[in-house]
Amino acid sequence: MKNVLGILQDLRRPRLLIRAARIGSQDYRRDPHLHRVLGYGTLPRSGAALMRLVELEAEQDDRRRREDAGYSVARHVEILVAMMGEARLLRNAAG
Repeated sequence: MKNVLGILQDLRRPRLLIRAARIGSQDYRRDPHLHRVLGYGTLPRSGAALMRLVELEAEQDDRRRREDAGYSVARHVEILVAMMGEARLLRNAAG
């Protein structure tokens, strides 16, 4: 768990993306948000979900940096919101 949370602390993203994600994470609800990002089916536990979200976010950030035409700011923010929400749930469960 600490490794995943450490990865999140080391992320360096544009302020506007982080700011939008922070605002969105205030209304984070696990079921609808994770289903939208990860797809439908059984949701993984917070740690596993967070690892998958880190992978998805890295792909989005790579697309952003390459100025890929398929890059979606909205999708990137959705993933960051889910990451922040899952990290909060993980921290709360830890103590």
